[in-house]
Amino acid sequence: MSDIFREVDEEVRREQLQKLWDNYGIYIIALAVLIVVAVGGWRTYEWWETKRAAENGAAFEAAGALIGQGKSQEAEAALTQLAKDGTASYRVLAKLREAGLIAQRDPKAAVALYDALAADASAGQTVQDLAALRAGLVLVDTGSYDDVRKRLEPLTDASRAFRHSARGLLALSAWRTGDTTAMKRWADMVMADTETPTNIRSQVEILTMVAPAASKS
Repeated sequence: MSDIFREVDEEVRREQLQKLWDNYGIYIIALAVLIVVAVGGWRTYEWWETKRAAENGAAFEAAGALIGQGKSQEAEAALTQLAKDGTASYRVLAKLREAGLIAQRDPKAAVALYDALAADASAGQTVQDLAALRAGLVLVDTGSYDDVRKRLEPLTDASRAFRHSARGLLALSAWRTGDTTAMKRWADMVMADTETPTNIRSQVEILTMVAPAASKS
């Protein structure tokens, strides 16, 4: 008797499955095809991105080699192209390296490039801060204290990655432009922070020692 019930149950299940297939079979097939296509597309995308990253890495290294050979113009052209056509990470690296090259011959243009990168939210906060820091570094020698302060003061917050360097550069810029009040402000902040790196602390100590002599001359 139990065999009869089991056969009936199996027959009922087959009929239910057949009805499901009749009603939804086309959708099941379409879904299966879609999954296969999606997986294949993703694999192709991964391969393409890996290939592009490898090519970009080689191009970036080649530009670095050109810099080492003193071929600045060729290196700059290569970096400009990479900054335009590279993957997201290599575009950022190329822009930073390109601005560093340009700073040697055109500080104003380099600062403009750094400023553009510092304003690019897609680059990420750390890269934005690094670009602002480098712009400030160029302006320490070529701009006013206000030029430097505008870019670096936001970086001095305790939560920012380059706060120590930013504070040290602000102290240096204030000293260079004769703003002893501002120099003391940043020097005090540098000295009060127990996490300040030794090299930055030493540089600021030297500034505070020579500042009085400089103000008398």
